[in-house]
Amino acid sequence: MKTHLITLIKRYLETPTLLASVIKWFILSSISGIIVGFSTSLFLHLLEVSVEATGHLQYFYLLAPAGFFISTLLIKRFAPNAEGHGTEKVIEAIHRESGRVNPLIAPVKLIATIISIATGGSAGKEGPAAQIGGSLTSTFAGIFKLSDTDRKKLVVCGISAGFSSVFGTPLAGAIFGVEVLFVGQMFYSYLFPSFVSGIIAYMITTKLGVHMLITPAFTLGIEHRLFLYSVVSGIFFGIVSLIFIELMEGGRWVARHIKAGTEVKALLGGLVIAILGYVFSGRYTGLGMEEIGNVLTGNGVHPLSPLWKMVFTSITLNFGGSGGILTPLFYTGTMSGSVFAGWFGLDRALFAALGLVSVLSGAANTPIAGSIMAIELFGPSIAPYAGIACVISFIVSGHRSVYPSQILLSPKSPSIQVDRGKEIHRVRPVLRKKGD
Repeated sequence: MKTHLITLIKRYLETPTLLASVIKWFILSSISGIIVGFSTSLFLHLLEVSVEATGHLQYFYLLAPAGFFISTLLIKRFAPNAEGHGTEKVIEAIHRESGRVNPLIAPVKLIATIISIATGGSAGKEGPAAQIGGSLTSTFAGIFKLSDTDRKKLVVCGISAGFSSVFGTPLAGAIFGVEVLFVGQMFYSYLFPSFVSGIIAYMITTKLGVHMLITPAFTLGIEHRLFLYSVVSGIFFGIVSLIFIELMEGGRWVARHIKAGTEVKALLGGLVIAILGYVFSGRYTGLGMEEIGNVLTGNGVHPLSPLWKMVFTSITLNFGGSGGILTPLFYTGTMSGSVFAGWFGLDRALFAALGLVSVLSGAANTPIAGSIMAIELFGPSIAPYAGIACVISFIVSGHRSVYPSQILLSPKSPSIQVDRGKEIHRVRPVLRKKGD
């Protein structure tokens, strides 16, 4: 009887302990959301002003060599970990450094990204927002001497809040911050703080007048023909995701094997962007948000547009440019969706929307975040079609990622054998033998 009573008391002591955890993480993640919301708003407003300023120049992309060179000098001198696309570096810090991120990354990443994109670099704005947020939340954790576990949670909050505030999708942003860390498993203890920080950051950026992508809302019924085309499109988007990943890897390989200093590589990369920008009259340079918006209204595109955007992005991020990778992924996805719809006489706007979230799912290994993002951006009726396309794209893209530091915890198919627990760029999948 006494033993049973003690067991009962211990069981009910669980509730106040969990309640205390909820209160603690509501406070910490709220602070994280506030920090990231204000820092992201500042970054996005400065980026908008800078892009408008250089956009008035007819050949603004000819500034790319100078832009990449200055960006590289800033990063090399003050914060080497700020190079490339930001979210990857935050994931790397979580897995390798217990979430410790250099505080200098916040201002350096902000300035370097603005310079890179305003001078024609093909990059995104979510990676810098995540890296700035990760840097500030890591610094906050250090000031208050939080444990490594708590620091990592706060840095994940930085990723979630950065995604949410940039794209106006608080739920997808929260899931993305948790889902992007590991392939094949999610850590549910990160969900609550990620949701809180993502929603608060989104509310702040909205109140401060940050412009979000305007997207159409679809009204769709359940149609077997549309469902079947969604399945086929998922395969196509998975292949597009794979090509994107391989082109990023190819650009990294080329940059690594050029025997020159980083400044020279930056000048070379900027020169190539300037030449290609001139050849294509400025297309594929910069953020490309206006083009994404146009395609989502149903406009057609050149069949090679997705490929050229990948090339521009790979050169930018591997040769001195600074910025994120998700906006180029969205550009590639919407263009690919429009191309796919043109082949089969389908609704270009609808499949551009499916492409946006599906290429994200395949290239970043985040099918749940992609599916939820589709609902937040395009309305609930797109859910079954987006869900199936995102999951298929995720499977077809294989055990690869635009974020090489993701940890692989489970194979995408029981027919594939992988070394679990390794960073995904170190994984070498092999077919499982019969009987294994």
